[in-house]
Amino acid sequence: MNQDYIQPDSWSIIEEGFDADRVKSSESLFSIGNGAMGQRANFEEQYTGPTFQGSYIAGVYYPDKTRVGWWKNGYPEYFAKVLNAPNWIGINVEINGEQLDLNTCVSVSNFRRELNMQEGWLSRSFTATLQNKLEIEVKVLRFLSLDLDEVGAINYQVTPLNGEATIKFQPYLDSGITNEDTNWDDQFWDTLNVSTENEQAFIEAKTMKTGFHTCTFMQSSVFVNNTKQEQTPEIDKQANAISFTYTVSVNSGETASIQKFGGYAVDRNHDENQLIAAAKKTLNTASNLGFHALLNKQKEAWSKIWEMSDITIDGDVKAQQGIRFNIFQLNQTYLGKDSTLNIGPKGFTGEKYGGSTYWDTEAYCIPFYMATKDQKVARSLLQYRYNHLEKAIENAEKLGFNNGAALYPMVTMNGEECHNEWEITFEEIHRNGAIAFAIFNYYRYTGDYSYIPEMGLEVLIGIARFWQQRATFSTDKNKYVILGVTGPNEYENNINNNFYTNYLAKWCIDYALEQIEKVKEGYNDDYLRISGKTKITDSELEAWKKVADNMFFPYSEKHQVYLQQDGFLDKELITVADLPNQDRPINQKWSWDRILRSPYIKQADTLQGFYFFEDQFSTEELKRHFDFYEPFTVHESSLSPCVHSIQAAKLDQMEQAYTFYLRTSRLDLDDYNKEVEEGLHITSMAGTWMSIVEGFGGMRVKNDTLHFEPRIPKEWEAYSFKVNFRDQILKVNVSQSETTFELEGNTDLNIQVNDNLVTVSPNNLVKI
Repeated sequence: MNQDYIQPDSWSIIEEGFDADRVKSSESLFSIGNGAMGQRANFEEQYTGPTFQGSYIAGVYYPDKTRVGWWKNGYPEYFAKVLNAPNWIGINVEINGEQLDLNTCVSVSNFRRELNMQEGWLSRSFTATLQNKLEIEVKVLRFLSLDLDEVGAINYQVTPLNGEATIKFQPYLDSGITNEDTNWDDQFWDTLNVSTENEQAFIEAKTMKTGFHTCTFMQSSVFVNNTKQEQTPEIDKQANAISFTYTVSVNSGETASIQKFGGYAVDRNHDENQLIAAAKKTLNTASNLGFHALLNKQKEAWSKIWEMSDITIDGDVKAQQGIRFNIFQLNQTYLGKDSTLNIGPKGFTGEKYGGSTYWDTEAYCIPFYMATKDQKVARSLLQYRYNHLEKAIENAEKLGFNNGAALYPMVTMNGEECHNEWEITFEEIHRNGAIAFAIFNYYRYTGDYSYIPEMGLEVLIGIARFWQQRATFSTDKNKYVILGVTGPNEYENNINNNFYTNYLAKWCIDYALEQIEKVKEGYNDDYLRISGKTKITDSELEAWKKVADNMFFPYSEKHQVYLQQDGFLDKELITVADLPNQDRPINQKWSWDRILRSPYIKQADTLQGFYFFEDQFSTEELKRHFDFYEPFTVHESSLSPCVHSIQAAKLDQMEQAYTFYLRTSRLDLDDYNKEVEEGLHITSMAGTWMSIVEGFGGMRVKNDTLHFEPRIPKEWEAYSFKVNFRDQILKVNVSQSETTFELEGNTDLNIQVNDNLVTVSPNNLVKI
């Protein structure tokens, strides 16, 4: 833990007291989104202290030319940047001739910020003394509508406490913004038009290179003591900005306020020539409803989300706050409404990493969305990869592969690789396996096989072709080897025979062969279409099988474990327990050379294979591998603690499981990796959900049946969760004394609890 200022609360993230040193961290933690857009929790009024301004539109990006000192064939030409979009939240506030700025106030007291996760809104309040000695009270509430996902709303109130005040509210739009993350300081936006009509303002702009057209819009009203003031604002129109200025006078104790609606209309959803018309329609709908009615709709929309996705924890407020924060941020980032979108690692909270899609989606996020949404949402995520198959084939061709071999990108916006670190772009090829595993996992959980003959088999064939071509036959080992890779542990580069990668390759080929036969036998029309399109032959399938059946896995007879890669035991095996605290995190304290020579593991690597393929190993094998590798793991990837929590729970090592759970659930809230100001770790948040459901709840799907091995940390009195399993909703409640199951459905559901068959009937509580 590196920070501890968030107040414990079951339903809210709360900060009390103003501290300029934590402004950027709070801008991340209090971020809001609605799946279509999102923004960091920047102040609406002017702030001249250190800040990271950020507003983002889903699916809108810029191809920033790669910046390297050398060039190699196949190197990605650009790194896709998540774009800081035109700013619509800004409201300059001038009081008796002085700009309100918390960085220059004489004093700031009673500062309180709250992100209410239950109802989906952000509030901020404080008392400030200005340089002109006027004392004021400010209250702000802001949200991004789930129902009208192109619009957000702000209610900003100012009350002078020790004198009269003339207050100028200046709501504005600004398209002259820049990215924090940029390679060449390019101009990302081209402002096309700035216009106003009937107290509505619009800035039309397009992204350079990619040509996304957007219309940023706003409309405002001012009030004194809740009475609307009818006045025509002063308009200041510039090349990249527009503002309205409203002036009101109030006595001490009276409240002046402004309500502002703003947001984006984008050509991803509208004709690029009709964006202002779309913006007007959205503004009119929002203003006709009014701020408070729209807020009530927001509360209702979040209530429906929580009804299915909530996890309750009794007796441990910090643990409860952590899981709800993770679930809340996942739903703010992706709701499954648009199959062309995906789940970026920072969501709408920052710009680091770039891209919108990593292997995180398939490995970590799909289980959460399968169990807490309609299965169509998870299927949309799989369809996203099918839609990018041709690009994946092109990506492989650039590296010298042929015959339809597909290498999915490590990072992408449109299916094309756009990551510019050599050891990841060219070597971290295990991402291919996560996509194949997600297809298997989706069918295992939902029972919906239709995706495979319709789309998935083509993806599996492309991936299998890649693995067969990527493997090399070693005459020395008389086995197939895979050379020059980076596994999930990115603290090892250009290694040979990474166990996880080799095991995935074998499994992918075997699974593809199995599905080819299944489709051939049961879906002959689809098989004829796919075989004609892909031109697979019996001789090619035999070549695949030869590779899969003869794959090499490094193994230590001494330790009775699979080795993370060739030569792992050549390292000086000093455990993390003997690593000085001042050296942590090593990715910020050590040279890359030193990291690569160390035994330290960034995240689950060999153990990631044991997580995916748990059924193929015994519990005794898992324990040997867990006890061997975890002591060398520094968990400096957000994706690491959740896997270790699940496996520790499986091994009934509950103290470790609980510690890892707290780390994954409060990774950002407590800033474990000293980087929260850059944005949140959105995709790993799904792993927090898995830590409870798969870890403590012990949920697995075997032979079309839900299995549970419930456990509970000693720190908790009880916990509960719901899963949507094949269109039936099962609620699980685990306490220190018993486990209960309730079913919302129409037919009985058979489940396995600690290897005992249990039948759960609709609306009938079953106690174990």
